[in-house]
Amino acid sequence: VQLQASGGGLVQPGGSLRLSCTASGRTLNNYVMGWFRQAPGKEREFVTAMKWSGGSTTYADSMKGRFTFSKDTAKKTVYLQMNSLKPEDTAVYYCAAQSGLITTMVSRPDVYGYWGQGTQVTVSS
Repeated sequence: VQLQASGGGLVQPGGSLRLSCTASGRTLNNYVMGWFRQAPGKEREFVTAMKWSGGSTTYADSMKGRFTFSKDTAKKTVYLQMNSLKPEDTAVYYCAAQSGLITTMVSRPDVYGYWGQGTQVTVSS
């Protein structure tokens, strides 16, 4: 699976951005798609994840209510809609994919085998 992320940029606090991640290669039916982020000097942090085949979406507590994970099956693309952005949301955002994950594993970056190249999000006035 190849992942191509896009949509990052500079936004003011309180603003919004939508990130995209388009997958190519294998069928995604058994895959979990995830978003992670990494700020300078910090470890990679879980943002959200969903099963491509459907079901519930998991969010990190600090993103609940502000971030929304969605997908367009026909385009093999997932989206991360980020609202009410804060300076502490500044990071490089990565999409990831892995097959066969159970729910309790989806927040662990070490279990994902496929990663996009990352897109920078900067929240600053």
